[in-house]
Amino acid sequence: MSNIRLFFPESLSLNLSSKLDKSQSHYINKVMRIKVNETFSLFNNSGEWIAKINGISKGTVEFTITKHLRPQENSKEIWLAFSPIKSNYFNFMIQKSTELGITKFLPIIFDRTIVRKINNQRLEKVIIEAAEQSNRINIPKMEKPQNLKNFLSKNKGNINLIFTDLNSKNRKLDLNKLTNKPICIIIGPEGDFSESEREEILSYEEVISVKINENILRSETAAISTISIINYFLKL
Repeated sequence: MSNIRLFFPESLSLNLSSKLDKSQSHYINKVMRIKVNETFSLFNNSGEWIAKINGISKGTVEFTITKHLRPQENSKEIWLAFSPIKSNYFNFMIQKSTELGITKFLPIIFDRTIVRKINNQRLEKVIIEAAEQSNRINIPKMEKPQNLKNFLSKNKGNINLIFTDLNSKNRKLDLNKLTNKPICIIIGPEGDFSESEREEILSYEEVISVKINENILRSETAAISTISIINYFLKL
């Protein structure tokens, strides 16, 4: 079997026969040059499966599922609440956060947010490609943009909020304060949080404020650093 992994959004089951879409068919046939009777893998939230190529008709790859490789992941819920940033840095942040195990993305429009619109279709493509490359099965969800007040109100009592605050005196993430609720990292915009936003976040019942570096970090650097620290502490 090749090491090619593709996300397949439709239902997967043993002996299922179906077709890849135009883009994936082109990738399999023209880029990777996988031939009839050779195999690759497909995955979605049901797990990962071996697919055998039955035929290639008019550029479309036809396949049959022959084996179940891995079941659905039971991963720790780690969310990233963030301010949208400029395109190239944004793609990089979403890609690396997916590779590091983020399970949900929550765009927040802060007072100092510069980029106020996001291209969900483009970001979902980045997420899927990162999941394919990093051997993940579950695809992270991308929420619609919201303001800070709605985010805090909607998730009141539902999350452990990790606040990356440059002004915090706390330099250590205390795992004893974390409950079994999802962990949500909140990253500020390029111009940092406003004072009113900082106060609003600190008033959240289950918030841990932590200073992850003495230097002022870019948003994407702060996100990747904090996720890595949490993964280390949780031994993920």
